[in-house]
Amino acid sequence: MKGYVQVYTGNGKGKTTASLGLALRAAGAGLKVFIVQFMKQGMYSEIKALKKFDNIVVEQYGAGQFVKEKPSDAERASCRQGYERLCRIIESGDHDLVIAEEANIACFCGLLSEEDLLHLIAIKPEHIELVITGRYAPASVMDKADLVTEMTQIKHYYQQGVEARVGIEK
Repeated sequence: MKGYVQVYTGNGKGKTTASLGLALRAAGAGLKVFIVQFMKQGMYSEIKALKKFDNIVVEQYGAGQFVKEKPSDAERASCRQGYERLCRIIESGDHDLVIAEEANIACFCGLLSEEDLLHLIAIKPEHIELVITGRYAPASVMDKADLVTEMTQIKHYYQQGVEARVGIEK
C-alpha cells in the first residue's frame, strides 16, 4: 500500500486527537505504528491507553516543561535525540504509520528546522504513512504534503477559564 504525508495544523483543538485516532485505526488493521512526541514528557491518558497495543510504540522527547520563549538546553537535546530516532525509524521502513507529533511547533520554537521536517518527508519509504502535527506548519512542509488539515478554533471553553481535563485534553 502506498503511504502519503499528512499534516494536521492550526490553532484549533484536535490535531493530536486526529493523529491518535489514525494510530488506533491502523493498529486495529494490524499495521505497525511508531509515534514520536516532541516537547512532551509524562504519563498522559493517551500514553496509558496506547501502551495496551503491541503494535503501537510511543516515545516522548521533551524536557517536561512548557516551552515559552527560549527553549532550554535540555529541551534542545531531547528534541534532537527524538529527531535522530525518528529519522532512523523512518529509514528502517519497519513501521507502516509514523507520527511526528508536535513537530511543527517544535520547528516554530526553533527546536527543529524546516529542513529537518522536509528531510523526514524526503527519506520516507513509499509504503510509510507519515503524519506531522502541531500548530504553525511551515508552508514548505504543507506544500510537500499530500493531505493538509487545518484545525480552526471557532470557540473554546479555555476562554472561560476551563483547565485541561484528564481524559479529554490530557
